[in-house]
Amino acid sequence: MKFHEMTARQIASTNREQTLAVVPIAAVEQHGPHMPTGTDTILCTAVAQALEARLPESVLITPTVWLGASAHHLRFGATIDSALDHYIETLCDIGRSLLGDGFLRIWFLNGHGGNIDPMKVAARMLQPLNDKALVAAASYWAVADDLLRDLLEGPHKFVGHACEFETSMMLHLRPELVRDNRHDAGTLVDDNLHGVFLSRDMRHRTREGFTGRPDLATKEKGRILFDGIIDRLHKAAETLLAQPLGTTHADFAPNG
Repeated sequence: MKFHEMTARQIASTNREQTLAVVPIAAVEQHGPHMPTGTDTILCTAVAQALEARLPESVLITPTVWLGASAHHLRFGATIDSALDHYIETLCDIGRSLLGDGFLRIWFLNGHGGNIDPMKVAARMLQPLNDKALVAAASYWAVADDLLRDLLEGPHKFVGHACEFETSMMLHLRPELVRDNRHDAGTLVDDNLHGVFLSRDMRHRTREGFTGRPDLATKEKGRILFDGIIDRLHKAAETLLAQPLGTTHADFAPNG
């Protein structure tokens, strides 16, 4: 089910307890010299649509929220940013709208690293509004750590920025948008020092605004990654749909 393609009457007839409302959230920002600024939005939208196609009777996707928390990219330009407090409140507004309309299972499905912390804050703020509701949040790649470790050839076995992972995904989905000037990003300056987080932007951490080894990306890797992620998200969605909707510990652990 696609929220923006349905009538109000169709949405009103949706089973609120047995529907998982998925809110794709992404960004529009610089992605180095070889990738489009809409990379996160393009990839996250494709993932959400593929998930909905797997579970069309129980997954309801909203339009992708293309504006993200991207201040750490602003010094490179070609970036549209939402300030953290505004972004958190935007996600809360979306969540409050869905909760107010009776939906009880909400999943923020993220496609941009800068959104991770604010979406968790938004989920924390939304949960007390309805003790019975399930409010979930995850980046779409978080379900596939094993796949990334096995498939990616470069030293970064994780999702970076315009990296081997994202470039492979884009080569699979929209190859015409990937430029030919792909090369090694060089050293990624750490943002963690002995367990202490350092707030560094992309000018501090990267030479050209991207990370890892996009030169190792291939269309075939992108196909395997995309299909594997959708398989895992499908299972995650079924798990969320099977979760009890309760208000106390006894509802979730009836045997103690």
